[in-house]
Amino acid sequence: MLSRTLLGRRLVGAARFTRPSRLYATTTKLPASLTEVTTLSNGLTVATESQSHAQTATVGMWIDAGSRAETEANNGTAHFLEHLAFKGTNRRTQQALELEVENLGAHLNAYTSREQTVYYAKSFRKDVPVAVDIISDILQNSKLEGSAIERERDVIIREQQEVDKQMEEVVFDHLHSVAFQGQALGRTILGPKNNILSLKRDDLSSYIQKNYTADRMVLVGAGGVDHGELVKLAEKHFSSLPVSQNPIPLGRLAHQKADFVGSEVRIRDDTMGTANIAIAVEGVGWSSPDYFPMMVMQSILGNWDRSLGAAPLLSSRLSHIVSANNLANSFMSFSTSYSDTGLWGCYMVSENPENLDDLVHFTLKEWTRMAMAPTEVEVERAKSQLKAGLLLGLDGTTAVAEDIGRQLVTSGRRMTPEQIENAVNAVTVEEIKRVAHKYIWDQDFAMAAIGNIEGLLDYSRIRADMSSMLY
Repeated sequence: MLSRTLLGRRLVGAARFTRPSRLYATTTKLPASLTEVTTLSNGLTVATESQSHAQTATVGMWIDAGSRAETEANNGTAHFLEHLAFKGTNRRTQQALELEVENLGAHLNAYTSREQTVYYAKSFRKDVPVAVDIISDILQNSKLEGSAIERERDVIIREQQEVDKQMEEVVFDHLHSVAFQGQALGRTILGPKNNILSLKRDDLSSYIQKNYTADRMVLVGAGGVDHGELVKLAEKHFSSLPVSQNPIPLGRLAHQKADFVGSEVRIRDDTMGTANIAIAVEGVGWSSPDYFPMMVMQSILGNWDRSLGAAPLLSSRLSHIVSANNLANSFMSFSTSYSDTGLWGCYMVSENPENLDDLVHFTLKEWTRMAMAPTEVEVERAKSQLKAGLLLGLDGTTAVAEDIGRQLVTSGRRMTPEQIENAVNAVTVEEIKRVAHKYIWDQDFAMAAIGNIEGLLDYSRIRADMSSMLY
């Protein structure tokens, strides 16, 4: 089954390259882990977590390249490529590809984010070789036909119009644009309309040749897959992948560090029924030693939606304040990480414009309380909730493959579930105070607000709440 998401964040293709001589590989079994990792001589990493009882498997290629690898001139290339992913290769027509996947009873999908591109397939154990062959074909032999490119322009424009109706997506794109102004991380994944209408085949091919290099890629298998067999398949199908001119080990920055900018964007529209506000400080990267304390602190603030009617039963103090005073329809704390930075904050939706000042004030008051008076009870509860969310999210071969691929691409190593649990358990009240002082207390923030936002006070007034001594 060929699947698409609404955002269609999938990416495709690479030109055919000359096959080198036979590959030689080094294999290691990570300590206290079921994850086996082999690095081929061309730099391609192969990682697996086998489950002997599993009758299905997920295999896929995780690539250290997304929209952040684009320039202002070609922003949107990664998203454009994903639309061409299943439009046919030199070996398979679009119809032949679709029939082959359907006949296998398999699922073939791909997506792009700001920093990664992923192609993966879920199939029966016996069909893993075919799945790897299909992924290899899509990656290296896509036709990128001119007629298909022209057809997809209107499709992408319509898709962009649909995404623009999703207010949360729009607000977070604006938040990135002000937090990382003038930088690749601040651009949207879909790209501007002008680029969508003007990108050429050469732009797509150039992106592929520059970013789809073996040293920045990880072939992952989870479930019913044998590590030795997947290594042999990698040698067979991916030995012709090029290598970067200056290879960089996985987990190392392949780009300039992003600079966080304290700033805001407001788009007032009094005809809208709600105010949609995202406010964030600079967060942490995936490999930061403060990653788990920041995640625990996010869990303390929590999420709330009045449609659930559960505020009296939630542990979050902020949910009780917001609910009791009718300050918002919902709020969602978030901790978004990238390779070198992140965004930590809260997304709020309210239909009460006269209460916006109170909503933001009490939210930031809870933030600053983390630097002075987090309680032992709420920290322990947040740790339990976070562990449940992280570990329960590893159910299924696709989730495991996602975890392996993302960790290896972003940090060069994979933490086992046990190591993750230990890292969360190690977070203390003092650790919460420390990271709150470091990242929140008296720090500049980025804010994006859209809708009926007349009651939202100016930046400097809100900024003063970042050092409130009241809690």
